[in-house]
Amino acid sequence: MELTYLYWLLVAVMVVGIVGAVVPAIPGISLIAGAIFIWGLVKGFSSVSIALAVAIVFLLLSVGIDFLATYLGARQAGASKWGQIGAMVGLVVGILGLLPALPVGGPLFGIILGPLLGALVGEFLFRRDLKLAAKAAVGIVVGTVVGNLIQGVLAIAAVVVFLWTTWPVEQ
Repeated sequence: MELTYLYWLLVAVMVVGIVGAVVPAIPGISLIAGAIFIWGLVKGFSSVSIALAVAIVFLLLSVGIDFLATYLGARQAGASKWGQIGAMVGLVVGILGLLPALPVGGPLFGIILGPLLGALVGEFLFRRDLKLAAKAAVGIVVGTVVGNLIQGVLAIAAVVVFLWTTWPVEQ
């Protein structure tokens, strides 16, 4: 019975990992891989070998996708390193800074608006052209969002593989 509780607790952790794969600043697929690893420690790694291998491969893919999607979005829009740095600073400020204090949206609003404003400021400082800065900022944000959505799909797939290979929970 205790193993069943642990199993469902780890599945809940994996659901947080799915959310984290899509939302920046929350651990994503690494959290899922960690939960699978813990289940392997408890039940033996032979019971999770496929799921753990899939999670590790998806974790490596997600890191590459994150960088590639942001880079391609930025490149497609003609963004500079200044815009990319601005987007990262904007993300941190959006999550931890002033934007969560807004009466509507809170941190979720900050996650979306922060990188956009940060990239806009960074690009404007570099280019001194508001139209080009806005285009580059949107490109960075679109690339990031597309990358996060792909990571979300990979995270869901990793959890499904875990559930598929470990269901039903054995005592």
